[in-house]
Amino acid sequence: MQIPSIRLESLGASVFTEMDNLKRELEKAGHDLINLSIGSPDRAPALEIRNVLSQAVLDDNQYGYTLTRGTEEFRKVCAEWYQERFGVTLNPETEVLPLMGSQDGLAHIFLAYIDPGDLAFIPDPGYPIYTAGLTLAGGKKVAIPLLEENGYLPDLKQIDPDLARKAKLMFLNYPNNPTAAVANLPFFEKVVEFAKEYNVLICHDAAYSELAFEGFKPVSFLQARGAKEVGIEFHSVSKTYNLAGARLGFAVGNADVIRTLSQLKSNIDYGVFAPVLTAGAYALNNGQESIEENQGAYQRRRDLLIEGCALAGWKMPMPQGSMFVWAPVPTEQDSVSFAMDLAREAGVIVVPGVAFGENGEGFVRVALVQDESVLQEAVQRIQQFLKKD
Repeated sequence: MQIPSIRLESLGASVFTEMDNLKRELEKAGHDLINLSIGSPDRAPALEIRNVLSQAVLDDNQYGYTLTRGTEEFRKVCAEWYQERFGVTLNPETEVLPLMGSQDGLAHIFLAYIDPGDLAFIPDPGYPIYTAGLTLAGGKKVAIPLLEENGYLPDLKQIDPDLARKAKLMFLNYPNNPTAAVANLPFFEKVVEFAKEYNVLICHDAAYSELAFEGFKPVSFLQARGAKEVGIEFHSVSKTYNLAGARLGFAVGNADVIRTLSQLKSNIDYGVFAPVLTAGAYALNNGQESIEENQGAYQRRRDLLIEGCALAGWKMPMPQGSMFVWAPVPTEQDSVSFAMDLAREAGVIVVPGVAFGENGEGFVRVALVQDESVLQEAVQRIQQFLKKD
């Protein structure tokens, strides 16, 4: 039997794997678990979106291959949505690319631009696909710390200019996973200045731009002056409209980068399933009510979790966006030990912060991915666990 490639082995065993193994072990032992670890919507899409998808699936003509560039209708709707939502003008022919979920683009952009040994700036803590995609392309990671005292924004002035001149890419993500931090337009304008000075391609992951609370409206990186000259943005239709399993997203921005990513993908796969594109176009055109319902549901969950845990002495920050709470470990333990004890003793699964990078140590990520009744049970278990501890 052949051994796996060095490329695959370089990914190593992650903390996510450790927690997943523990979860399976506890399930086999008969434990009743509440999983607050996976960052995937648990809610179904709005009924009208499902109806559009259902009708498209029944169409005999929807089962051929689609082009990597998707349909003209979907690209046009994406451009219109960006214009209405952010005031950003996009050419649907050259500046929009459908994706099989935003992670499709997040992973493949490295293969499009990174050669072995090339440097890329990756946030720490950060979503694991950024590091995994870079590693699989043979690149070298330069971690940019996201620290609480800086609002989990990178301090661009602290980046070594010599490294900046060598780096090809910088990844950013706001509202952020895992920290739930948000960024404003002045920050993104500084990012554009940095990118122009050092010739760095900016890749902004905006998967949670439509999951925000109390009327807060996250901004797009592309709203910054000159942003399209230096970068692209990835958006998740899957997250925005609860179509996670259907896998749909899109990349927008710099036409040269969009063309390069499309060229790479055309050599690897075909396009998104046509009925999913049809449903996505409908959602972007008609889904504002479902977005508001989603925001309300996650805000209620956020409040329930944070207020309930506060009663047991676990103080958590109140996020403005995303489906996560980034919570400091409330005991004198490292993040892995705390998460494992919480799983074993309370049956509540969260992700240790160190899974997202060394700067994640001291925190755990709690995903708001259960309905309120289940989340209430999780809170009660956490309260009992902490009071006993």
